[in-house]
Amino acid sequence: MRSAFRAPDLARLPIIVNVRAISLSEGMRAGLSVAVIIALNEYMDFPPLREAALAALLTCICDPGGPIRRRIPVLIAFALIGAAVTAVYGLLREFGPIVALPLGVFGLFCSSFVRIYGQAPQQLGGLLATVQILSLDRGNPSPTEAAILAASFIAGAVWAILLTMVIWRIYPFLPARRAVAEAYRQLSELTRDMHGLIQAPWITEAAWEAHARIHRRATREAIEAARTAVMDTVRARGAASNRAAQAIIRVETADQIFGGLIGLSDLLEHSSPAERGAAERILRRMRPVILTLGRVVITDDPQAHSRINRSIDAIVADASALPADSRIRAAVDGITERLRIARTLAVPANLQPGVGPAGQTPSRWQQIVRPLRANLNWKSPALRHALRTAVTAAGPLAFTMFWFTPYDHWLTITVVATMQPYYSLTYTKAVERIVGTALGGAIAAAIGLVCTTPLSIAAGMFVLSISAFAIRAVSFGLFMMALTPLVVLLVETGSPQTGEWVIALARAGLTTVGGLIAVAANFLLWPSREPDLVAAEVRNAIAAHGAYAEANFSALLGEATAAQLGQARRAAGVSTNALEALITRALLEPGKQSQDPLEAAMVIDAALRRCAGRLATMQFDPELTSRMPKETLRTWRDWIGTSLAKLAAGNNDLSPRPNAAETDALARIARQIELMSGAVGRLEA
Repeated sequence: MRSAFRAPDLARLPIIVNVRAISLSEGMRAGLSVAVIIALNEYMDFPPLREAALAALLTCICDPGGPIRRRIPVLIAFALIGAAVTAVYGLLREFGPIVALPLGVFGLFCSSFVRIYGQAPQQLGGLLATVQILSLDRGNPSPTEAAILAASFIAGAVWAILLTMVIWRIYPFLPARRAVAEAYRQLSELTRDMHGLIQAPWITEAAWEAHARIHRRATREAIEAARTAVMDTVRARGAASNRAAQAIIRVETADQIFGGLIGLSDLLEHSSPAERGAAERILRRMRPVILTLGRVVITDDPQAHSRINRSIDAIVADASALPADSRIRAAVDGITERLRIARTLAVPANLQPGVGPAGQTPSRWQQIVRPLRANLNWKSPALRHALRTAVTAAGPLAFTMFWFTPYDHWLTITVVATMQPYYSLTYTKAVERIVGTALGGAIAAAIGLVCTTPLSIAAGMFVLSISAFAIRAVSFGLFMMALTPLVVLLVETGSPQTGEWVIALARAGLTTVGGLIAVAANFLLWPSREPDLVAAEVRNAIAAHGAYAEANFSALLGEATAAQLGQARRAAGVSTNALEALITRALLEPGKQSQDPLEAAMVIDAALRRCAGRLATMQFDPELTSRMPKETLRTWRDWIGTSLAKLAAGNNDLSPRPNAAETDALARIARQIELMSGAVGRLEA
């Protein structure tokens, strides 16, 4: 049995504030979407326009961003399904809780379960859940009124879509370009931290491990996010455009620069003072070059290319001061070649980046049925989460129906919106939502002292909409803080006799209670215990690194292509990131679970990072294959691959190291594997 409930340490919560995500254009679109309808409502005194304003607000939130061809289906689906839900669920409410409650719970289950189809459907389902709750909250006494509200919902949604797609268009490749620029910025941060390390008077092994753990993970995530954004754009816009070709090449080049920097950091960890002195000058020049390459992705500044070229030439000159057989020089030469590719956007004949979509696109029916079949079993976290959400929301939804007040729906909305498949994510969401709502309620009360006329309320909502959606991607907590006063003023337009303090306090109180219910339910009802999943994720990471090791040796032997090696290296990096994310969530689990498996997993994670560094280093040793016979390389490849395969299977009974000659890099890889052997034994126990 677990010990009593213990909340995680707030300092370790994965609460992210990304100031670079501020978008004034998104804020202006949302401000016009809502404020114009509210002003029109004040002029015409037509209550259904408040439904249109709500639909416009939710449509702005529903917008997934990215290419227009990907956004339009989601937004149109939200407009039509939201209108149908508004009408049908409002009519069902008139039949009483006996009919409306079971159907409402089923609808919330479906809205949550739709996450199996991806991020955009997940967001669509969450907002449709809000529409369901609001429709069941008020009801529609007649089909005519239901039809009017549905038409108003469509009108508000279409107005928001019109602003987004026609009047205030978004450049379709801009999100992908920003994602690629962010990948280069993370590469520059990796370079900056490496430069700082070699400048220190003394460096511990722990410092290098921290550098690898923190910066490599962030960089890999940025590159994978860029790859996803680029491929989404390419699939929607086609691969024939110049922008698509640029983005594809830049992402692949960033990935290869990343591999070069990993190998360079491993070499510098064990380098001489003279080598570090030369590397210090090289890294000092390299960071601004990479950063400028990222900026050029956005600006297309033609003047930057000559400056970049001069800086690369200076890096090459600094590297030439190193001995011709220096592995550090070879690593730097490899990186500079990739920097030139990023500058010229020309792919060498021997470089084949594997970035194109493979195979035929599945039929629409297969796209619907396959995820459904895969998740209709109790092992699916998505299924358990949907059931947990439906069961937990049933109580607040019934409370709303039997003990009605104008604000009770906030309780149910908070429960549904806060619950996530994993406990740590739910806890984080609850903290951000509760704190943001409380602060936003205070702001709403203060604004209410100033905005006392219909015109001033409309103006205030315009400013609040701009603020909320401009910082929407910056931080969820800040978004809730800005969204709350907007919602409070929107409610006040329908209940002008109610003071802002009453509305704000009701929203804050119900949000707090709803957040606590969501956290407790996620802890008690069919949770996905993160510590129980660590061992399987460790095995996946070890297996991925085993494949990378075999591909690395095969490339040295001329038996594997650069594309195969790059794919294996990428898979290994992704697996390590997934393992570290799981360990982070496991550490946030409540209760005093055994720390030994988590400590073993962290040991293995650190060892895998170091193995990846050693493997990357071997690619920059031009004399390795000349010094070592091919049979010796094959012997080491087989031993390393077999050993990692055994560890991935949970077997730590490894064969002795080969008797064949070994280099320093091979000895270090062997030591890391032997270190992992003991940790795997602890993990399996």
